[in-house]
Amino acid sequence: MGRQEASFRRSAYERLLMKQEPYSVRELSVRTLSDFETLAIKQGGCWCIFYQRANPLRRGTTSEEWKRRNRLDKRALVRSGRSHAILVYDGRTPVGWCQYGGHEELPRIDARRTYRKVALPVAGQKLWRITCFFVDPKHRGRGVAKFALRAALDSIGNKGGGVVEAYPVASPKMAAVPEWRWFGTPGMFRKEGFRTVAPLGTSGVLMRKTIPPRRAKKP
Repeated sequence: MGRQEASFRRSAYERLLMKQEPYSVRELSVRTLSDFETLAIKQGGCWCIFYQRANPLRRGTTSEEWKRRNRLDKRALVRSGRSHAILVYDGRTPVGWCQYGGHEELPRIDARRTYRKVALPVAGQKLWRITCFFVDPKHRGRGVAKFALRAALDSIGNKGGGVVEAYPVASPKMAAVPEWRWFGTPGMFRKEGFRTVAPLGTSGVLMRKTIPPRRAKKP
């Protein structure tokens, strides 16, 4: 093999590597629940269930009881197929997630007075919601959340599509706080074709995008 041919083959291989996706994804399910729990422990105890409850736990619940209830309730929802999320992996290591689901799975949004004032009704289409992201601190700033968002939108398309809502933080001051970045930024949603519907108070914004159903591939 000549040097020129060897150089060409190395360049072709390098181009192939550049085209490969940096991460892989899996849906949250009973099989991936342990991977989700590995990340949820790092998140701090919410277990990404806040928006899945129509009402909060009763006042006076201790921190340990709150964490225990969140974990048990999340497990029950996953096992019954009522909790959806995209898990992102770096190799075999789970490094982040994007929670999504039909509006009936995430009813806490409807409790927000600012949302009820500006949310226009959706007629004839399923309403989906993307509520929050979490990325392992060691992997932040590497595009994990954006990768998860694109995968979530693909999954929604495969499930029949519809109107997808997002509620990113628009306040620069609040976006500087790590916990508030869990809701994403308007910019990352605009890049995926979302449009702004209305502000949600002074800190957030309601955004929407319509996704057509994906056609099944012919065998």
